[in-house]
Amino acid sequence: MTALAASPPAEVPLDERDGRYLRQAIDMARKARERGNRPFGAVIVAPDGRVLAQAWNANDETGDCTAHAEVSAIRIASPRCTREQLAAATLYSSGEPCVMCAGAIFWSAIGRVVYGIDAVRLRVFRGERLDQKDAELSCRDVFAAASHRIECIGPALIDEASASHIGAWKT
Repeated sequence: MTALAASPPAEVPLDERDGRYLRQAIDMARKARERGNRPFGAVIVAPDGRVLAQAWNANDETGDCTAHAEVSAIRIASPRCTREQLAAATLYSSGEPCVMCAGAIFWSAIGRVVYGIDAVRLRVFRGERLDQKDAELSCRDVFAAASHRIECIGPALIDEASASHIGAWKT
């Protein structure tokens, strides 16, 4: 496994469908921030366009350190969907999934991830505070170790995905 690159990756263009749902996840990130949480959102979508689950980061309002948007969306979708349905679904995340969220995506069998701001750019907003640092490991490294294929697309819509982070982190 490799640590994240020091320079940010290039932005990936999206088609209309992926753009629509990623913007929905970005909107969930705005809602998270409005509620006093860190600004992250996630949406899980079936191939037919049905939204299976959506969630925002709820760490601060719940006190649950695992209440990341991706994990919360997976917790909503898992009891309602078969593993086959999740394997065919796409998880849209406003930010690159952290190691914990990438692990949850693996365990859920979700087969495709599209994300907004990447971890390298996100670290610029987070700064050097220890209480804001993450494990510097790309979600792609976690997905590469999976026993099933997880397609990963991102970063995308970087400016839109970055907007809710401006001024949101402690300095």
